[in-house]
This record gives sequence, structure tokens and C-alpha cells, in this order.
Amino acid sequence: MESITAIIDTYLPFILGGMALLIIILFIMVTVTLSSLDKLKQRYRKLSRGIENKNMEEIINGYLDKVEEVEREGREIKELYDGMDKRLKGCVQKVSVVRYRAFEDVGSDLSFSVAALDDKDSGFILTGLFGRHDCTTYAKPVDRGISRYELSSEEKQALKEAMEKK
Repeated sequence: MESITAIIDTYLPFILGGMALLIIILFIMVTVTLSSLDKLKQRYRKLSRGIENKNMEEIINGYLDKVEEVEREGREIKELYDGMDKRLKGCVQKVSVVRYRAFEDVGSDLSFSVAALDDKDSGFILTGLFGRHDCTTYAKPVDRGISRYELSSEEKQALKEAMEKK
């Protein structure tokens, strides 16, 4: 026992120095841990600000419910958009009007050809021929840019102009 006491007495300054160093290291670690804890508390307060008597699980579940509702509404809007887009392609989207004088005895460009086409260049050409004593109107169907009826040069011009529109 005396030998242990003698060893301790011999190395006492080194033991005390090592313990002092260990205490300083532990003090620094506690300070860093407390600082990190303060930052965490501030983040928690910021996260739970304005919430009374609710735990975090309820808050997160509430937000997840809202996200699911927004996703559902987004899918419904996409379906609605797709349906509208499909119907819109069948609507008249391209129109061209060509006015001209069909007969020399008529004073101005009263005759016309109107081409009305959908997205696939299908639709009709409406032609009105105005003369001094009568008026005649014709409608000719168009399927994918082609009419099965003979087209006049003015009707061809109206069809070409309508098909060039985007």
C-alpha cells in the first residue's frame, strides 16, 4: 500500500494536470452541447409558433392531410384539363376569309369564301357569291385539308390560309 502511495505522491502533479485537462475538455463539451440545445429549442419554438395545445404529430398529420387534398385536387384539375383539351381540338380553331368580286357587274368585293377548320384541318368552306340580282351560298366539307368537291381558286386560297394558321 505504501508503494501505491509513493507512486501517487511521485506522479501527483501529472495526475492533477491530467484531471484538470480532462475537466477543461468536459467543460468545453458541456458548453457546446448547451449551445446546440439552445439552437434546437429556438428551432422547435419557431416550428411550433402559434400552435396551442397540439403536439407535433397532430401538426404534421394535419399538414399531410392538406398535401393529400392538394394532390387530389391537382389530379382532378389535370383530368378536367385533359378533357377540355380533347374537346377543344374538335372546335373551330383556324378561320380564314377571302373577299373577291365574283361578277364584273357588281361594284365591290361582296363575294366571299370562309374556311373554318379544327386542329386536324377538318371543317368546312362557306362561299357566298353575290351578283346584281341574286345571291348564292355554298358549303363544302373539308376532311384533313382536302375537300371531295372541286374548289374555286378563292376557296383554295381560304383553305390554304386557314391551314397555315397555328
